[in-house]
Amino acid sequence: MYSHPESLFFSIEPSRSQLLNRLWETQEKHRLIGKQHIDSLAHELDISSVEVEGVSTFYHFFHNENAGKHSIYLNNSILSELRGYDRIKEAFEHETGAPMGSVDRTGTFGLFSTPCIGLSDFEPSALIDFYPFINLNALRVKEIIQKIRQGASPAEICDAIPSNVRYTPSNDQSIFFAPYKPGAALHSLAKLGPEGVIEQLKLSQLSGRGGAFYPTWQKWNACRGYQSDTKFIVCNADEGEPGTFKDRVLLQAQPGSVFEGMIVAGYAVGASYGILYLRGEYRWMLKDLTRELEQFRALGLLGTNVGGISGFNFDIRIQLGAGAYVCGEETALLESLEGKRGEPRTKWFFPVQKGYLQQPTVVNNVETFAAAARLIEMGADSYLRRGIPGSPGTKLISISGDCRKPGVYEIEYGMSVAELLELCEADDPYFIQVSGPSGESISIAEKYRRISMLDLMSHKDIRCGGSFMVFNHHRDIVKILLNFSEFFKHESCGVCTPCRAGNFIIQRKLERLQNALADHSDVEDLAKWGALMKATSRCGLGKTATNAVQFALQKFPEYFAHRFAPEDGTTRHFDLESAVSDYEKYKS
Repeated sequence: MYSHPESLFFSIEPSRSQLLNRLWETQEKHRLIGKQHIDSLAHELDISSVEVEGVSTFYHFFHNENAGKHSIYLNNSILSELRGYDRIKEAFEHETGAPMGSVDRTGTFGLFSTPCIGLSDFEPSALIDFYPFINLNALRVKEIIQKIRQGASPAEICDAIPSNVRYTPSNDQSIFFAPYKPGAALHSLAKLGPEGVIEQLKLSQLSGRGGAFYPTWQKWNACRGYQSDTKFIVCNADEGEPGTFKDRVLLQAQPGSVFEGMIVAGYAVGASYGILYLRGEYRWMLKDLTRELEQFRALGLLGTNVGGISGFNFDIRIQLGAGAYVCGEETALLESLEGKRGEPRTKWFFPVQKGYLQQPTVVNNVETFAAAARLIEMGADSYLRRGIPGSPGTKLISISGDCRKPGVYEIEYGMSVAELLELCEADDPYFIQVSGPSGESISIAEKYRRISMLDLMSHKDIRCGGSFMVFNHHRDIVKILLNFSEFFKHESCGVCTPCRAGNFIIQRKLERLQNALADHSDVEDLAKWGALMKATSRCGLGKTATNAVQFALQKFPEYFAHRFAPEDGTTRHFDLESAVSDYEKYKS
């Protein structure tokens, strides 16, 4: 959304780029996006109705049928499941009169399930009209719905979300949560010059913090090398990986450092425009983030001659997403910014060559920009004194699941897995999922782990993109994997066959394991489909969707051995509920 009436963006962005905003406005006003609204938007933006309809049906939070006066989105991630999702779902259904996935007869409440909403440290959680409600129980649900029926707005009764920073390095070694003064990094820019900024990034060995760990200086330097009158800096704040919420905490606790990092990038590469792509689930943060941008403008840190640097003009706007995990992939995000379906582009060009509006574009995530700002502020030498050789600095980790202290941990690189689990007071850790469902699994059983509990959080040993989900011995691993599989099946954009078909087949094979009907050929099929998807999928979603399954099969062989069907041909388990579900549905 445009954040300022005199924004530089009005002169360079086509009207098509406003499609997501216009769809949001339509959804808010009418509670749905119907055929007449689609035709009206098509005429207004001079694009076809088919294109508008294609976009409106792609995103999770847009509805072509009435979504209710109040729309409730209950998080169905595995962390919510293990904290009582089923009970909370039943409570909402009872109190609202709306079965899951529908609207009650009065049109007051729409009840929908949704993947992770970035509140994994406060499960079970939900969004009501995109305002957050956390640590839910049946009694609380009843109270919330009663208040809304009595006229209270969700904005008035929603929960204030703590930033929940659980740990920072001692002896003033914190980078991200050290005292922050707006403009501190910008004071160094004129002295360093663009080449000096990139050199500081190179010396510091700062790498991207979204999971790929690509050297930041190389990306910025490549963009700087392309000649264009128009360049963009895009901050990817679409962290949709279940169990990941570090970027949420940064944007809550210190949004200025993120915006300042974008400004530093703009100066280094010669860009004048910055866009923060905020996931739709974080809409409740939009007002505070817009206020922060206004403060930056008032301080002369955005607009013309930024930070007193003559000729350096830079502005930032916020674009709200609408619920699509695949938009975390940088080219899908760029498509979404252009008012299109968030489908990954074919990789003929990197974004630094042809990104947003086919112009040179730097795309980094929230943590990377914040790190860049603090690095320029403190200098590379100071930054290198933190962490370990080869992995300098600190890293933000989202920890959730079976631990007594879920939250965000800023650790110096070099901390061991054992130390991290001790800090969060992990409860009987057994199965640990690193970097979300698309990451790697750790087994506590010594003989099966490639990663040792003594191994370090670093670029060499454990390259954690941002989350640790801890599960104890009482958790059903297949249930966890099924939840992950359902997530990827739901979030696949469907463009490429390996991902579209593969995620469906993976889920069916896991269901056979769950019901003790699988044999070793099913496990072989899981491995084959995993390899096929990794080799041929169009983007990272399909390439990494089976990671958790593959690692779990390798590291927990005894567990899975008990999930196979008996070799004597008898069936150990029959899922009657699943077998008659279709009959019951059509009978009613």
